[in-house]
Amino acid sequence: MRVDARDPSSAMIRQPRSLLSVAPGLGRAVRTLAPALTLAALVSCAQQGDFGRPKAGVWNSLIDTTGTVAAGERGGPASASPLTDDEQDLRNRAWRFLMPAITHEAFLDILANLTRARVLPPTWRIDEPARYHDALLGEGFRSPVSRYRRLTDDAVADARLIPAFASLAARVADADARRLRSLPFAKTLDDWDVRQAVMRVAENRCLVAWVRLETGVRLDAYRYALEHLFAEAPEASAAESERALAMLAGRRPLLDPILPPDAATRCGLLPAPAPAAVAGPLVVKG
Repeated sequence: MRVDARDPSSAMIRQPRSLLSVAPGLGRAVRTLAPALTLAALVSCAQQGDFGRPKAGVWNSLIDTTGTVAAGERGGPASASPLTDDEQDLRNRAWRFLMPAITHEAFLDILANLTRARVLPPTWRIDEPARYHDALLGEGFRSPVSRYRRLTDDAVADARLIPAFASLAARVADADARRLRSLPFAKTLDDWDVRQAVMRVAENRCLVAWVRLETGVRLDAYRYALEHLFAEAPEASAAESERALAMLAGRRPLLDPILPPDAATRCGLLPAPAPAAVAGPLVVKG
């Protein structure tokens, strides 16, 4: 039975078992290695490179590979196909938004990196707007002005990275559309090849949906921090932070046209909305 190449939306949630069939026992190996990987993570914190991208290294490559298999085992979209240059760049640029903006707990950084790589499911995290504010207070800044400056710098950095990410995501989406249109005309592809192509499209779409979701979460956290900082220690620097948040809020909608509004729900990043209750008739005839 072939996958409908015209509609990869179902592949956003359901992963065919054939991903593991090419390497028997791979799933069992992942489960066996999971404790070791977690222990290794404790001595290998995620490091940021240039322009909000991960620092190149063997560790991140290892957990990215493990994450693909783990996501497939959970039923998420996972493709074994090689990444294009744009797809790899998309994942590198997403790193900034999928990792905490600031944290004073190394263990949370480790868990976030494992989640970013999909070794852990993203749904385990609970969004707490206060966490960023608490981290600012725990950083040991010498003055409240330093906290405002850090908040401003983080919001501006996010805002500046969004246009490039959105442009790249649109280019990947266009390539994916051409990929899907070509599948019905390919004569040498078998079911496995078609599945991998459709899964890669779903992976790309869900990654963009995740980044779009996280930019909103960050904006909420920044607003919470600004309001609480100003209540705690009013400073003129708050005006600059407010402008930085406005810049981020103005650029975040650049991600909206790339995917339908319900993409995060279809990717399993948000729970499905409860069905609306059907109201009974106002008048019942006797």
